Amino acid sequence: MGNQALDEFVRRVTAARQEHRLPRQARPVAEDFADETLALLFPHFAAPGANGVTAIEEQLKGLRAELHGFLLALGKTENEADPVSSAFTSSIPALLVALEDDAQATCEADPAAQSVDEVLLAYPGFFAVACYRIAHRLHELGVELLPRLITEYAHRETGIDIHPGAQIGRSLAIDHGTGIVVGETSTIGDRVRLYQGVTIGALSVRKELAQQKRHPTIEDDVVIYANATILGSEAVIGAGTVIGGNVWLTHAVPPGSIVTHAATVERPREADETLLEYYI
Repeated sequence: MGNQALDEFVRRVTAARQEHRLPRQARPVAEDFADETLALLFPHFAAPGANGVTAIEEQLKGLRAELHGFLLALGKTENEADPVSSAFTSSIPALLVALEDDAQATCEADPAAQSVDEVLLAYPGFFAVACYRIAHRLHELGVELLPRLITEYAHRETGIDIHPGAQIGRSLAIDHGTGIVVGETSTIGDRVRLYQGVTIGALSVRKELAQQKRHPTIEDDVVIYANATILGSEAVIGAGTVIGGNVWLTHAVPPGSIVTHAATVERPREADETLLEYYI
């Protein structure tokens, strides 16, 4: 090209592409995989006319083939990829049951929800949970990269960030949802309700703690209201507890508790009272 810097750049890019061992266009592949799984699970997302047994069987085969191809692109052998892709396909019925429970729980938790159909189609919380459950099953099967790409797809679309390694029970209801963060080693029980801005995170983010339990445990039937922050493995929130908005917790809470953020009610200001102004 006649330009030394550009010539060196071309050599570097050429070498990087030749040495690259991850699936090409991995992000759109992950998004397609999540969308196709949802299309298989719920008629709301299925292609028009794909109603017969043959069409559904073809979708199952296509999903299995797509995962198989991704695993081969990651460097897995045929013998390694086959059982994993088969095991994921066999998980589809259980995924459907779990997501039906999530959708029903969300509909029952929100007075504004008119139907489960509305939850499936319009609630970002359901989409984020669906992507999480797909990704978590892949994570359980030891699939690399793809689970995280799927949950990051949901994160970009909804503002809800659930790590695929988190352990989440049945009938999770997320209302509004924007800004929710659930960390990798979090444990969440059954029938939990989360509102926007909730963080279930770690007290420390040191890399050497990567293999340890770093995040809270939320037991069954807990409700966590907007912008509450619960941090660290010692924060075990007992069953049936209600965590109020804007609460900050780093310690355990016994079952059946009500935890609120302290607020002060000020007296009304008199009409002729001088306002205090603060400048920082």
